[in-house]
Amino acid sequence: MKKQIFTVLIEKDENGTYVAEVPDLKGCYTQGDSVEEVMKNIKEVIEMCLEEQNVTPNEFIGVQKIEVNAD
Repeated sequence: MKKQIFTVLIEKDENGTYVAEVPDLKGCYTQGDSVEEVMKNIKEVIEMCLEEQNVTPNEFIGVQKIEVNAD
């Protein structure tokens, strides 16, 4: 079986729950009580998404921050 690498975005919501999303896979997200748990969960979700979708991951370039006026 060919291995693929996906970028996983993890955020901590206002309740302290970790939320993970894979931008390359539509609808591929999960949550957990720790980074370790959310990474375990997202791996399972990625495997399920790959069964349903024929996807080649995009090349990850990087993450940038930008400041804007929020008035």
